[in-house]
Amino acid sequence: MEITWLGHGTFQFRLASGQVILMDPWTDGNPAYPKGHRIERVDTIAITHGHFDHIHDAIPLAARFGPEVVGIYETCAWLERKGVKNTRGMNKGGSQKSSGVTFTMTHAVHSCGILDEGEIVYGGEAAGYVLRFADGRALYFAGDTNVFSDMQLIEQLYHPELAFLPIGDLFTMSPHEAALACRLLRAPKVIPMHFGTFPALTGKPEELAKLVTVSGISVWPLEPGKPVEW
Repeated sequence: MEITWLGHGTFQFRLASGQVILMDPWTDGNPAYPKGHRIERVDTIAITHGHFDHIHDAIPLAARFGPEVVGIYETCAWLERKGVKNTRGMNKGGSQKSSGVTFTMTHAVHSCGILDEGEIVYGGEAAGYVLRFADGRALYFAGDTNVFSDMQLIEQLYHPELAFLPIGDLFTMSPHEAALACRLLRAPKVIPMHFGTFPALTGKPEELAKLVTVSGISVWPLEPGKPVEW
């Protein structure tokens, strides 16, 4: 699989089949979005929660590409009211397939209000995902969250080999909390996200790397727009 970080909490996964999964799409107005990057195909959009920096471009991208849109039930219902088709509402603990990948929705410790014409409306709860692939591998995409002890259940149930964790602080956990999340999840590789986009998001990947150095976990910081193979 080819992974491309599109800045902040937005990632593009290109599968061996050519299908493209877009996680938490925020492209327009994202100061960390890589200049010159063009999204040419989207088969699945997966949304962790309804804050603007995770859902901002779901509606225009859904209109352009007609993908399946995976999210918690209430967020999908809001998207439907905005004209999005092919929504695949679900809830925590549930699983469903999209683009040949099994999405299992997990817990997240965060809020989920959707800014809609100047008002914040209920969007369900924030969530994360475990993605399981045809080759047997699994990854954990935390979305926005603090560390929580049930991350060890995610490890016991799904054994993710790769974890995507927010580290920016203020709106999510900092590297200090993320280091504990790494130890609970026991994923060999961790990709940090949701940091550095704004001055207030002060957490840095090198801080996380120092905190997990004795645990054998590898912190894998990506550069926006530069794809890597996993």
